[in-house]
Amino acid sequence: MNNAIGGVELSSVAKGLEAADAMLKTSRIKLLLSRTICPGKYIILAAGEVGDVSAAVEAGAAKAAHALVDSFVIPNIHPEVFPAIEGTTVVEGLEALGIIEVFSVSALIEAADAAVKAAPVKLIEIRLAMAIGGKAFVTLTGSVAAAETAVAAGAAVAAKKGLLVEKIVIPQPRPELLREIF
Repeated sequence: MNNAIGGVELSSVAKGLEAADAMLKTSRIKLLLSRTICPGKYIILAAGEVGDVSAAVEAGAAKAAHALVDSFVIPNIHPEVFPAIEGTTVVEGLEALGIIEVFSVSALIEAADAAVKAAPVKLIEIRLAMAIGGKAFVTLTGSVAAAETAVAAGAAVAAKKGLLVEKIVIPQPRPELLREIF
């Protein structure tokens, strides 16, 4: 059962590949993502049991050494996070639209998890640093009150790390925005 997610973000592609290998050799994890991200960084995301993910992230961070940008482990990850990362979320329409934008992929995943746990919202997408200058953002929908609560909770997580770029809630967004998000 994949009840945890963890990640290691690096400033070096070569160290990223080495860290990914160390993570896979350390414990039983499912590799969700291992690739370059803008601007010349590398991200590794893994899922699995909390102990396995924790051990893998620790090994990856140790192997990253001087190239480590950030790392995280989230136990009891909200089940909506995985489809939002994979881009498989189905959203029929928008209520209020919430957006959290950050400077780090790791901080964004932590913020998205905090947001969806804070209020009854639906994650739309977690966009991970490709073609947006290394930044990342999450979009979500729900009632205005729920979106405001969720965005505030997620933004607080990113702000605590000093990585928050912007947080927005748009009440009654135009329907055309939904197709622009994906």
